[in-house]
Amino acid sequence: MNYRKLGKTGFSISEISLGTWQVGGKWGDPFSHENADKILNAAVDAGINFIDTADVYGDGESEKAVGRLVRARSERLYVATKCGRRFQPHTADAYQPDALRKFVEDSLRSMQLETIDLIQLHCPPTDVYYRPEIFELFDRLREEGKIQHLGVSIEKVEEGLKAIEFPNVTTVQVIFNMFRQRPPELFFKEAALRDIGLIVRVPLASGLLTGKFSPETHFAPDDHRAFNRHGEAFDKGETFSGVDYETGLAAVEELKKALGDQAPLAAQALRWILMFDEVSCVIPGASRPEQILSNLQAAELPALSTEQMQAVREIYDRRIRPLVHYSW
Repeated sequence: MNYRKLGKTGFSISEISLGTWQVGGKWGDPFSHENADKILNAAVDAGINFIDTADVYGDGESEKAVGRLVRARSERLYVATKCGRRFQPHTADAYQPDALRKFVEDSLRSMQLETIDLIQLHCPPTDVYYRPEIFELFDRLREEGKIQHLGVSIEKVEEGLKAIEFPNVTTVQVIFNMFRQRPPELFFKEAALRDIGLIVRVPLASGLLTGKFSPETHFAPDDHRAFNRHGEAFDKGETFSGVDYETGLAAVEELKKALGDQAPLAAQALRWILMFDEVSCVIPGASRPEQILSNLQAAELPALSTEQMQAVREIYDRRIRPLVHYSW
């Protein structure tokens, strides 16, 4: 495992880490603590030391599993969780310091931890980034020892650029993959100037970039890949990175030809992300332990060639850019 610095937190974290949106089972399945424990321990056994969760994952059960892991292992594990998505409706007006404080304290109780290494605002509405009192709250929480660092999880580049103006923001979690190539054009450079840690989520475009889907692939009705393709439940960009499913399938076939079959497309897609030095880590999810080992293949792959990088960009420019580039 290779490790990178998580911006000004100073944490040395595994460049391939773990996101836990579906760690207790596939999207739509009931949460399984037995499965979660197997996945989480397999990750740590493989050298992963950074775990990203949220208070809404598994309706709070993901946080409980992560906390149990940290208490049971002797390794130094860094825990990142998120707050804000429990607001219903999820509006800017709902974001109030007292309510966010309660969410943080609830997460501490849920995980049975004394402090949270990294608390992240969970994709708040854009207007929240223009309210200093929200960000000031986390200075108080740090003084109280309840958190170590503040980060944000964003939907739009605009939000990331605004968030890093606040000096206490240390990390930004962003969607970045072969189908979402706008962030490096400006945001990555600005983040690097401020020593911001960059956490990459949705690295495989909700599974599209595994190369295992087809027009006949079926998704359960309560899987977001079935019900959120047009943003019915939350931001459309979270599902297949906002790319039309059939368009994505066609682009995947071109990517397979361009990159060759020396490694699975998923591993090559993760390795592509790690070609960007500004990236601190990538957090693919896993719904079973074997997927951990599959994801880690990316760390062992050689760097993509200049020709391969150019081919990925050309496919994006021709098939994907006109559809999504300026949306997020």
